[in-house]
Amino acid sequence: MSRVRAGLDGLAAAARVASRNALPPVHLWNPPYCGAIDMRIAADGTWFYEKTPIGRMGLVKLFASVLRRDGEQYVLVTPVEKVGITVDDAPFMAVEMQLFEVAEAGGAVLNFRTNVDDWVECGPEHALRFEPEQATGGLKPYVHVRANLWAKLTRALFYDLVAQAEEREVGGTRMFGISSRGAFFPMAPAATLAELA
Repeated sequence: MSRVRAGLDGLAAAARVASRNALPPVHLWNPPYCGAIDMRIAADGTWFYEKTPIGRMGLVKLFASVLRRDGEQYVLVTPVEKVGITVDDAPFMAVEMQLFEVAEAGGAVLNFRTNVDDWVECGPEHALRFEPEQATGGLKPYVHVRANLWAKLTRALFYDLVAQAEEREVGGTRMFGISSRGAFFPMAPAATLAELA
């Protein structure tokens, strides 16, 4: 058995024990920090172990279920150990969007599916945020998944999101943004977009 496979299997065994429920209570666990391991989540959502892509989706989902963010550091947590990993941008990618009209929600409700098959209903508890993208001068959209873990929307989803956007007054400024579950998430001042058109 290769060293990479043996290391992955050991990590998987610990994560499997920790995640017998769909999402284990990683926020309650405070095991000792055992240092960083050579695991990385690339900007496109691909997980790597020792510079090799992890090809088994079940394994990726298992590791994602025990992922936590402590301050600026991402860690995999089990009841007995905590190890640091590298995340290039966001730990998840939002890869599918569904839009529903829900009368009791006051209109539109957006749902996003992540690359590890978690569904997130965008609203007050699962906000959208938009960060400047230095390389293009555009915006990078993210949706909150859980406990300070975010999913970056794919470029195609961002275009779909923009198609649903509207203008609203926010603090005396006309803002272009998205509404879901009664919450409004500003993207940019409407005047800025008018200048670009």
